[in-house]
Amino acid sequence: MGSSSAAEGEGQGPVVIHAWSAPRSLSTSLMYSFAQRDDMEVLDEPLYANFLRVTGVDRPYREELLSKMDPDGNKVVKEVIFGPGEKTYRYCKHISKQCLPNLSSDLMKKGKHFILIRNPLNILPSFDKVVPPSFMELGVGELVSIYSELCGLGKPPPVIDADDLQSEPEAVLRGLCEDLGIPFQPQMLIWEAGPKEFDGIWAPWWYGSVHKSIGFSKSRQYPLTFPFAFYDLLEQSLPFYNMLKRQVRKTIGSQQPALPDPPLPVPSNKKILVWVGDELLPRDSAKVSVFDSVVQGGDAVWEGLRIYDGKVFKLDEHLDRLFDSAKAMAFTNVPTRDWIKDAIFKTLIANGMFDNAHIRLTLTRGKKVTSGMSPAFNLYGCALIVLAEWKPPVYDNSHGIKLVTATTRRNSPNSIDSKIHHNNLINNILAKIEGNLSQAEDAIMLDKDGFVSETNATNIFMVKKGTVLTPHADYCLPGITRATVMDLVVKENFVLHERRISLSEFHAADEVWTTGTMGEITPVVMIDGRQIGDGKIGPVTRQIQNAYKVLTAEQGVPIPRNA
Repeated sequence: MGSSSAAEGEGQGPVVIHAWSAPRSLSTSLMYSFAQRDDMEVLDEPLYANFLRVTGVDRPYREELLSKMDPDGNKVVKEVIFGPGEKTYRYCKHISKQCLPNLSSDLMKKGKHFILIRNPLNILPSFDKVVPPSFMELGVGELVSIYSELCGLGKPPPVIDADDLQSEPEAVLRGLCEDLGIPFQPQMLIWEAGPKEFDGIWAPWWYGSVHKSIGFSKSRQYPLTFPFAFYDLLEQSLPFYNMLKRQVRKTIGSQQPALPDPPLPVPSNKKILVWVGDELLPRDSAKVSVFDSVVQGGDAVWEGLRIYDGKVFKLDEHLDRLFDSAKAMAFTNVPTRDWIKDAIFKTLIANGMFDNAHIRLTLTRGKKVTSGMSPAFNLYGCALIVLAEWKPPVYDNSHGIKLVTATTRRNSPNSIDSKIHHNNLINNILAKIEGNLSQAEDAIMLDKDGFVSETNATNIFMVKKGTVLTPHADYCLPGITRATVMDLVVKENFVLHERRISLSEFHAADEVWTTGTMGEITPVVMIDGRQIGDGKIGPVTRQIQNAYKVLTAEQGVPIPRNA
């Protein structure tokens, strides 16, 4: 836009409220709402004539409009939009595509702005009554540009959604008025039916429905059938709508406060890049198809990886298990090891994650051509997800944790072999629910014969009279951290036994710890209300923790660095 030195609040005219929207977005109803206020005058698309003059766009009423409205956009900005008036506020209804580069920067710099959005899914079924729809006519791209420009000026505008306005008009209007710094007036909720003296001359073509209204009507319970000739346009428009949708004030009920986003365990993970398929995406855009096998049936395999001091610990061992699991599940069109490594490195480098980070690496069977269980429907190849987060060890490794024993038994190889590291974790989740309800960090899972297998998330070890024991991997996942710790136990000159271990043996143990990539070496100080040893971290546990720390500092696959 052109340059200007004018600042918001200069001059003696009314305070201008700019309402930016796409067509068919309840923008006229909202204009009628604001027109009911005793402190407000309204203007209906004052920049329309400038838009027609500059773009040459045709309309059934083009000549009449150009003859009756001033087509000089900058003159309109100065003398009409920011001109003198008798009321405290002036409401300007703007259609986003009318915000053209030839206009003075005063348009954005002065006044108060907000944005009204509506899902293109609800706009397109009725859009072509007057004008054939196009991306330009929808104007959602321009709405994003307007939002970005206002943010750049330090004036991020409130965003409201037409669907919310229809379902909870008073709550949305109260919130909008609060954001604009003006008092809410109850008369904004109702108006008289029929044309208004301030309607634009295009009203007979566009305003038929709103002229029948006396307030914000509830949206249809069921949508109109979508005109699939506009499917490509919907795909183009939705990302822009969704970007603005994330900025909408959250309101539930007219008397309820806005709901804040839940806090993240590590706040810096709010802005991360995630690898999905073959590209990096922002956190909120990182999604898989509803036709993906991981959605259809938990049909995917996964690994957890930790990053220490610029290296990925045990990367090749984890990839070996990933490929073994994929083979056991008969995946086809599996990416190569080098391609997966490359995706891991790109994700870590893009996020600047070189230490104290964790990766959830998932390989799904891929997208299906239609919903259903059969892998015969998977014709697109596998899909890779690299979710890297800032994540310190998830347990209290300095003071220890409490465990309870779950009634849920660990899978037998007769049903689902736990050696396949698959995403169908219902067995583990049911046990974790028991742990949560008992206010324990995790839950021990027994095998079908009542012997200890592992916890819902980790492998488990115990110490008795200086000897270290761990259950056979008949039912449990033979974890990579488990194998690493078993080697360390031997190297630290302890006796190691791998055998069946009963629950009572764990209750009477001198020391207990769990192992896993996400939690590392975690002391256990209580099981089922029984104190383990003296209730503190034991000497063997401490020695293995220290040895593991040395190992993670020394080993790992280096993350490539840009020269």
